[in-house]
Amino acid sequence: MASATTSAAPVRVDAERLASAVADIFAALGIAPANARIVAHDLVLADLEGIGSHGVMLMPMYVERIQKGSVSKRSEGNVVSDNKTAIVIDADNALGQLTAHQAVKLVAARAREFGMATVAVRNAFHFGTAGRYARLIAEHGCIGIVMSNTRPLMPAPGGAEAITGNNPIAFALPSNGEYPVEVDMALSATAMGKIRLAAAAGQSIPADWAMAADGKPTTDPNEAIKGMLAPAAGPKGFGLAFIIDLLCGGLSGGAIGPNVRPLYGDASEPYRCSQLFIAIDTGAFPTGESFAERVNEQAQRVSHSKRTPGIDRVYAPGELAYATRKRNAGTCTLSRQTFDSLIATGKSAGIDIEAALK
Repeated sequence: MASATTSAAPVRVDAERLASAVADIFAALGIAPANARIVAHDLVLADLEGIGSHGVMLMPMYVERIQKGSVSKRSEGNVVSDNKTAIVIDADNALGQLTAHQAVKLVAARAREFGMATVAVRNAFHFGTAGRYARLIAEHGCIGIVMSNTRPLMPAPGGAEAITGNNPIAFALPSNGEYPVEVDMALSATAMGKIRLAAAAGQSIPADWAMAADGKPTTDPNEAIKGMLAPAAGPKGFGLAFIIDLLCGGLSGGAIGPNVRPLYGDASEPYRCSQLFIAIDTGAFPTGESFAERVNEQAQRVSHSKRTPGIDRVYAPGELAYATRKRNAGTCTLSRQTFDSLIATGKSAGIDIEAALK
């Protein structure tokens, strides 16, 4: 059930109904129903974890790209190179969640067979949060490392030209606790999705998030969208993002730098990002049996560490996403802008979202 007290108030939506409605939109566009459910589930999961920038707010862009042909209706990519522990998949512009699940399944199986493995994906599309897939690898008892390049969004320190993307990277470690220990971060000071949310809400942004096109800091999200993102930690964030761009695009034979096209640019032009999935089987090491226990012990050290005055909780890496999912108890909170755009997107595909959520 969707509910709101005022026209601008956030809307609370049952997650299962939301995922079903989103899947109906994809299916109406010709995506196989089973695949539609996979993509919808992953998008809604981001909203359940409080990561609205990677949730159903992406639907208008996804749908437009499917309608204009830059995102294909394929179920999976083609394996174009297979050297047992080094595999390349050509996604052929399929929905990123589908080829990410394909890569996770393949990389985890090979890692369990050979100790570790890498799958590189080219001609890929946006896959949501990198942490989602690192976690899935960890659920196979492997250390999961997932990264992706994006179109150039950040300048080199002191520069005024976008050179590399904010290229996310995620790590997840298997744990015998309640959640995998996880780090998931884009290498900009913030995600472009958060700036788009601020623009949609008519809000300003912190001055250290982004720069206008001339390289000067800005608090105007619309100027930031036309400009550049600030690297996280300055040269450290830029340097790591630069390397990720080369690892993803270089190993896959896919796009690097400006050959990755704007996600919110011409919807008829393929995005062409590249992604990398790495799995390391902890059981291949002498400490494999105790690794998950040691991971949990260290996570508990963080959670129970001393707090500064006024702080109620300290979270271990991965714990906040887990706690947010648990707290939301199957209900997503969407901004009114996101909810309204989802309704409009549904109408464009012949789906009555409001009726589906009742």
